[in-house]
Amino acid sequence: MKIPYYQVDAFTSKVFTGNPAGVCLLDAWLNEATLQAIAAENNLSETAFVVRSGDAFAIRWFTPTVEVDLCGHATLASAFVLFTQVDPALDAVAFESLSGGLTVRKEAERIVLDFPSRKAVPGPPPDGLAAALGAEPVAVLRGMRDCLAVFETEADVRALRPDMTRLNQVDVFGVIATARGTQADFVSRFFAPREGIPEDPVTGSAHCTLIPYWAQQLGKTELHALQVSQRGGELFCTDAGERVRIAGRAVLYLRGTIRV
Repeated sequence: MKIPYYQVDAFTSKVFTGNPAGVCLLDAWLNEATLQAIAAENNLSETAFVVRSGDAFAIRWFTPTVEVDLCGHATLASAFVLFTQVDPALDAVAFESLSGGLTVRKEAERIVLDFPSRKAVPGPPPDGLAAALGAEPVAVLRGMRDCLAVFETEADVRALRPDMTRLNQVDVFGVIATARGTQADFVSRFFAPREGIPEDPVTGSAHCTLIPYWAQQLGKTELHALQVSQRGGELFCTDAGERVRIAGRAVLYLRGTIRV
């Protein structure tokens, strides 16, 4: 079997930056073991699998070790492939996913994701969080999936050197470290070693939690965000109540064929 495969750097306009995502276009679903094996072989933070479903597309996302319920950068990458490689006449696409319907639109040079808002609430930090991060957050909130660790400054977030062995023992899907930014409204980093992602370069789904938090803190609904990982990424965000909009750019790195 031959599977069209694309690798796209998401939330950036330059290759070798942003978050690389694999995109596999399928005629029909393969068994889950094969999907997981392909994602493990790709060894990217996420590989997206896309199947046409009537007027929409079904989408699933896999890290090298598990299937996840929501992924921003691989959704942006999938839409980018559909817009630029499959049907350039498209300017919007609807995805069916484990997190419900997701709409993606092309607006000038950006691709805009319409995602569910996942507000976090104050709560006790998971056991061992500060020790694993190597620094004490000024606040900790718990979201639907991730833990939000708030720091005093952007420099604090950039300086984090988590102990991944310890962080792997913290009982949470992922840890979002964040602070107010110096050149953007806020910055973040994302760690999920339990799910096969020690540090994710740019995490769209984490912004489902970051956007409502910073919208409330800063008293504004339009936000500019930077994920300050080694590769780095830029996101343009809107708080829309029960939904958030996350916009960014993407660039094609690789086009090929997977043989299974």
